[in-house]
Amino acid sequence: MILQGKKGIIFGALNDQSIAWQVAERAKAQGAELVLTNAPVAMRMGAIKELGQQLNAPVIKADATSEEHLEKLFTESQEHFGGKIDFVLHSIGMSLNVRKGREYTNLDYSFFQKTLDISAVSFHKVLQTAWKLDCMNDWGSILALSYIAAQRTFPDYNDMADAKALLESIARTFGYHFATKNKVRVNTISQSPTMTTAGSGVKGFKEFFDYADKMSPLGNASAESCADFCLAMFSDFTRMITMQNLYHDGGFSNMGMSPALLPMLENQ
Repeated sequence: MILQGKKGIIFGALNDQSIAWQVAERAKAQGAELVLTNAPVAMRMGAIKELGQQLNAPVIKADATSEEHLEKLFTESQEHFGGKIDFVLHSIGMSLNVRKGREYTNLDYSFFQKTLDISAVSFHKVLQTAWKLDCMNDWGSILALSYIAAQRTFPDYNDMADAKALLESIARTFGYHFATKNKVRVNTISQSPTMTTAGSGVKGFKEFFDYADKMSPLGNASAESCADFCLAMFSDFTRMITMQNLYHDGGFSNMGMSPALLPMLENQ
Protein backbone atom coordinates (compact mmCIF):
# COMPACT_ATOMS: atom_id res chain seq x y z
CA MET A 1 0.00 0.00 0.00
CA ILE A 2 2.68 2.48 -1.06
CA LEU A 3 0.15 5.24 -1.76
CA GLN A 4 -1.88 4.84 1.42
CA GLY A 5 -3.36 8.21 2.38
CA LYS A 6 -2.18 9.97 -0.78
CA LYS A 7 -4.51 11.93 -3.04
CA GLY A 8 -4.04 12.45 -6.75
CA ILE A 9 -5.46 13.67 -10.04
CA ILE A 10 -5.14 11.54 -13.17
CA PHE A 11 -5.55 13.14 -16.60
CA GLY A 12 -6.26 11.17 -19.74
CA ALA A 13 -7.92 7.84 -18.94
CA LEU A 14 -9.90 7.03 -22.09
CA ASN A 15 -10.41 3.26 -21.99
CA ASP A 16 -8.74 0.19 -20.50
CA GLN A 17 -5.95 0.43 -23.09
CA SER A 18 -4.88 3.79 -21.67
CA ILE A 19 -1.81 3.98 -19.45
CA ALA A 20 -3.73 6.51 -17.33
CA TRP A 21 -6.50 3.94 -16.83
CA GLN A 22 -3.97 1.36 -15.62
CA VAL A 23 -2.39 3.93 -13.31
CA ALA A 24 -5.78 4.78 -11.80
CA GLU A 25 -6.66 1.14 -11.10
CA ARG A 26 -3.29 0.39 -9.53
CA ALA A 27 -3.15 3.63 -7.54
CA LYS A 28 -6.52 2.85 -6.00
CA ALA A 29 -5.35 -0.68 -5.15
CA GLN A 30 -2.30 0.84 -3.44
CA GLY A 31 -4.43 3.02 -1.17
CA ALA A 32 -4.75 6.31 -3.06
CA GLU A 33 -7.81 8.54 -3.32
CA LEU A 34 -8.37 9.80 -6.86
CA VAL A 35 -10.00 12.40 -9.04
CA LEU A 36 -10.24 11.48 -12.72
CA THR A 37 -10.36 14.05 -15.49
CA ASN A 38 -10.41 14.32 -19.25
CA ALA A 39 -11.49 16.78 -21.92
CA PRO A 40 -15.23 16.84 -22.66
CA VAL A 41 -14.76 15.40 -26.17
CA ALA A 42 -12.59 12.55 -24.84
CA MET A 43 -15.17 11.79 -22.16
CA ARG A 44 -17.79 11.29 -24.86
CA MET A 45 -15.49 8.94 -26.76
CA GLY A 46 -14.25 6.86 -23.84
CA ALA A 47 -15.44 5.08 -20.71
CA ILE A 48 -13.98 7.22 -17.94
CA LYS A 49 -17.31 7.50 -16.14
CA GLU A 50 -17.41 3.73 -15.73
CA LEU A 51 -13.87 3.83 -14.33
CA GLY A 52 -14.93 6.52 -11.86
CA GLN A 53 -17.78 4.33 -10.65
CA GLN A 54 -15.47 1.34 -10.37
CA LEU A 55 -12.92 3.25 -8.30
CA ASN A 56 -15.40 5.43 -6.38
CA ALA A 57 -13.64 8.47 -7.80
CA PRO A 58 -15.31 11.67 -9.04
CA VAL A 59 -14.88 12.50 -12.72
CA ILE A 60 -14.42 16.21 -13.42
CA LYS A 61 -14.51 17.49 -16.99
CA ALA A 62 -11.54 19.70 -17.83
CA ASP A 63 -9.94 20.82 -21.06
CA ALA A 64 -6.26 20.91 -20.05
CA THR A 65 -5.63 23.75 -22.51
CA SER A 66 -8.04 25.98 -20.55
CA GLU A 67 -6.72 27.78 -17.48
CA GLU A 68 -10.30 28.34 -16.32
CA HIS A 69 -11.08 24.62 -16.52
CA LEU A 70 -7.87 23.71 -14.68
CA GLU A 71 -8.53 26.18 -11.86
CA LYS A 72 -11.99 24.66 -11.42
CA LEU A 73 -10.53 21.14 -11.50
CA PHE A 74 -7.87 21.78 -8.87
CA THR A 75 -10.23 23.75 -6.65
CA GLU A 76 -12.96 21.08 -6.75
CA SER A 77 -10.39 18.32 -6.25
CA GLN A 78 -9.12 19.95 -3.06
CA GLU A 79 -12.68 20.33 -1.85
CA HIS A 80 -13.28 16.63 -2.54
CA PHE A 81 -10.07 15.54 -0.81
CA GLY A 82 -10.44 17.96 2.08
CA GLY A 83 -6.90 19.17 1.54
CA LYS A 84 -3.98 19.44 -0.82
CA ILE A 85 -2.89 17.05 -3.58
CA ASP A 86 0.02 14.58 -3.50
CA PHE A 87 0.39 13.53 -7.13
CA VAL A 88 -0.71 14.37 -10.67
CA LEU A 89 -0.41 12.36 -13.90
CA HIS A 90 -0.50 14.21 -17.23
CA SER A 91 -1.25 11.59 -19.88
CA ILE A 92 -2.37 13.79 -22.75
CA GLY A 93 -1.30 13.89 -26.38
CA MET A 94 -2.92 14.51 -29.76
CA SER A 95 -1.82 15.60 -33.23
CA LEU A 96 -4.29 16.67 -35.88
CA ASN A 97 -1.49 16.49 -38.45
CA VAL A 98 -1.06 12.80 -37.64
CA ARG A 99 -4.80 12.19 -37.67
CA LYS A 100 -5.19 13.94 -41.02
CA GLY A 101 -2.19 12.21 -42.58
CA ARG A 102 -0.14 15.39 -43.03
CA GLU A 103 3.58 14.67 -43.49
CA TYR A 104 6.15 16.51 -41.35
CA THR A 105 7.38 18.34 -44.47
CA ASN A 106 3.85 19.60 -45.16
CA LEU A 107 2.41 20.51 -41.77
CA ASP A 108 -0.73 22.50 -41.30
CA TYR A 109 0.56 25.12 -38.86
CA SER A 110 -2.78 25.68 -37.19
CA PHE A 111 -2.81 21.92 -36.48
CA PHE A 112 0.80 22.16 -35.31
CA GLN A 113 -0.09 24.84 -32.77
CA LYS A 114 -2.90 22.63 -31.47
CA THR A 115 -0.46 19.71 -31.17
CA LEU A 116 1.88 21.80 -29.03
CA ASP A 117 -0.94 23.30 -26.97
CA ILE A 118 -2.65 19.99 -26.23
CA SER A 119 0.40 17.76 -25.87
CA ALA A 120 2.92 20.04 -24.16
CA VAL A 121 1.77 23.55 -23.23
CA SER A 122 -1.12 21.94 -21.35
CA PHE A 123 1.49 20.45 -19.00
CA HIS A 124 2.82 23.93 -18.25
CA LYS A 125 -0.74 25.08 -17.61
CA VAL A 126 -1.30 22.18 -15.21
CA LEU A 127 1.92 23.00 -13.36
CA GLN A 128 1.27 26.73 -13.29
CA THR A 129 -2.28 26.27 -12.02
CA ALA A 130 -1.10 23.97 -9.23
CA TRP A 131 1.63 26.51 -8.41
CA LYS A 132 -0.69 29.54 -8.30
CA LEU A 133 -3.31 27.76 -6.22
CA ASP A 134 -0.60 26.32 -3.92
CA CYS A 135 -2.45 23.03 -3.97
CA MET A 136 0.45 20.52 -3.93
CA ASN A 137 1.58 18.94 -0.67
CA ASP A 138 5.27 19.13 0.19
CA TRP A 139 7.20 16.28 -1.48
CA GLY A 140 4.42 15.75 -3.99
CA SER A 141 5.04 14.26 -7.42
CA ILE A 142 3.92 15.39 -10.87
CA LEU A 143 4.49 13.19 -13.93
CA ALA A 144 3.95 13.45 -17.68
CA LEU A 145 4.29 10.67 -20.25
CA SER A 146 6.82 11.18 -23.04
CA TYR A 147 8.53 9.21 -25.82
CA ILE A 148 12.10 8.80 -27.11
CA ALA A 149 11.22 10.72 -30.30
CA ALA A 150 11.87 13.82 -28.18
CA GLN A 151 15.59 13.02 -28.55
CA ARG A 152 15.87 10.82 -31.64
CA THR A 153 14.37 10.94 -35.10
CA PHE A 154 11.28 8.81 -35.77
CA PRO A 155 9.91 10.40 -38.97
CA ASP A 156 6.39 9.00 -38.74
CA TYR A 157 5.98 10.34 -35.20
CA ASN A 158 5.66 13.68 -36.94
CA ASP A 159 5.05 16.88 -34.94
CA MET A 160 4.39 14.87 -31.79
CA ALA A 161 8.18 14.57 -31.50
CA ASP A 162 8.44 18.35 -31.19
CA ALA A 163 5.67 18.36 -28.61
CA LYS A 164 7.41 15.71 -26.50
CA ALA A 165 10.69 17.66 -26.62
CA LEU A 166 8.84 20.73 -25.33
CA LEU A 167 7.08 18.63 -22.69
CA GLU A 168 10.40 17.39 -21.30
CA SER A 169 11.87 20.91 -21.28
CA ILE A 170 8.86 22.17 -19.31
CA ALA A 171 9.34 19.39 -16.75
CA ARG A 172 12.99 20.35 -16.22
CA THR A 173 12.40 24.08 -15.89
CA PHE A 174 9.23 23.98 -13.80
CA GLY A 175 10.75 21.12 -11.82
CA TYR A 176 13.43 23.51 -10.58
CA HIS A 177 10.87 26.05 -9.38
CA PHE A 178 8.61 23.47 -7.70
CA ALA A 179 11.57 21.79 -5.97
CA THR A 180 12.78 25.04 -4.46
CA LYS A 181 9.26 26.05 -3.44
CA ASN A 182 8.08 22.97 -1.55
CA LYS A 183 10.06 19.91 -2.67
CA VAL A 184 7.54 18.84 -5.34
CA ARG A 185 9.15 16.58 -7.96
CA VAL A 186 8.41 17.02 -11.67
CA ASN A 187 9.48 14.27 -14.08
CA THR A 188 8.65 12.69 -17.43
CA ILE A 189 8.57 8.98 -18.24
CA SER A 190 9.68 7.99 -21.73
CA GLN A 191 7.63 4.87 -22.37
CA SER A 192 8.01 2.09 -24.93
CA PRO A 193 5.63 2.14 -27.90
CA THR A 194 2.39 0.98 -26.32
CA MET A 195 -0.83 -0.34 -27.83
CA THR A 196 -3.02 2.56 -26.75
CA THR A 197 -5.67 4.42 -28.77
CA ALA A 198 -3.26 7.33 -29.30
CA GLY A 199 -0.21 5.19 -30.09
CA SER A 200 -1.90 2.97 -32.62
CA GLY A 201 -2.90 6.03 -34.64
CA VAL A 202 0.71 6.63 -35.72
CA LYS A 203 1.57 5.45 -39.26
CA GLY A 204 3.35 2.06 -39.28
CA PHE A 205 2.85 1.65 -35.54
CA LYS A 206 2.40 -2.14 -35.53
CA GLU A 207 5.62 -2.69 -37.48
CA PHE A 208 7.55 -0.33 -35.25
CA PHE A 209 6.08 -1.92 -32.12
CA ASP A 210 7.45 -5.29 -33.25
CA TYR A 211 10.82 -3.74 -34.15
CA ALA A 212 11.16 -2.06 -30.74
CA ASP A 213 10.15 -5.26 -28.99
CA LYS A 214 13.01 -7.15 -30.68
CA MET A 215 15.50 -4.30 -30.20
CA SER A 216 14.81 -4.07 -26.44
CA PRO A 217 16.62 -6.70 -24.32
CA LEU A 218 13.64 -6.87 -21.96
CA GLY A 219 11.05 -6.36 -24.70
CA ASN A 220 8.60 -3.49 -24.81
CA ALA A 221 7.36 -2.22 -21.47
CA SER A 222 3.61 -2.74 -21.18
CA ALA A 223 1.03 -0.19 -20.08
CA GLU A 224 0.65 -2.16 -16.86
CA SER A 225 4.37 -2.02 -16.05
CA CYS A 226 4.42 1.70 -16.89
CA ALA A 227 1.60 2.16 -14.40
CA ASP A 228 3.66 0.38 -11.74
CA PHE A 229 6.57 2.73 -12.47
CA CYS A 230 4.27 5.75 -12.14
CA LEU A 231 3.13 4.50 -8.75
CA ALA A 232 6.74 4.20 -7.62
CA MET A 233 7.33 7.79 -8.76
CA PHE A 234 4.27 8.97 -6.80
CA SER A 235 5.44 7.21 -3.67
CA ASP A 236 7.82 8.36 -0.93
CA PHE A 237 10.47 5.92 -2.19
CA THR A 238 11.49 8.32 -4.99
CA ARG A 239 11.65 11.60 -3.09
CA MET A 240 15.00 12.70 -4.50
CA ILE A 241 14.21 12.23 -8.20
CA THR A 242 13.19 15.37 -10.05
CA MET A 243 13.69 17.22 -13.36
CA GLN A 244 14.44 13.89 -15.06
CA ASN A 245 13.29 12.16 -18.22
CA LEU A 246 13.21 8.51 -17.16
CA TYR A 247 13.35 5.80 -19.81
CA HIS A 248 10.94 2.94 -19.25
CA ASP A 249 11.52 1.01 -22.45
CA GLY A 250 13.08 -2.38 -21.78
CA GLY A 251 16.53 -1.04 -22.63
CA PHE A 252 15.67 0.25 -26.12
CA SER A 253 17.15 3.70 -25.51
CA ASN A 254 20.65 2.28 -24.91
CA MET A 255 20.74 -0.18 -27.82
CA GLY A 256 22.60 0.25 -31.10
CA MET A 257 21.86 -3.06 -32.81
CA SER A 258 20.27 -6.25 -31.53
CA PRO A 259 21.10 -9.73 -32.90
CA ALA A 260 17.38 -10.48 -32.55
CA LEU A 261 16.79 -8.26 -35.59
CA LEU A 262 19.21 -10.11 -37.87
CA PRO A 263 16.75 -12.81 -39.00
CA MET A 264 14.31 -10.07 -40.01
CA LEU A 265 16.99 -8.32 -42.06
CA GLU A 266 18.19 -11.54 -43.68
CA ASN A 267 14.68 -12.26 -44.92
CA GLN A 268 14.43 -8.95 -46.77
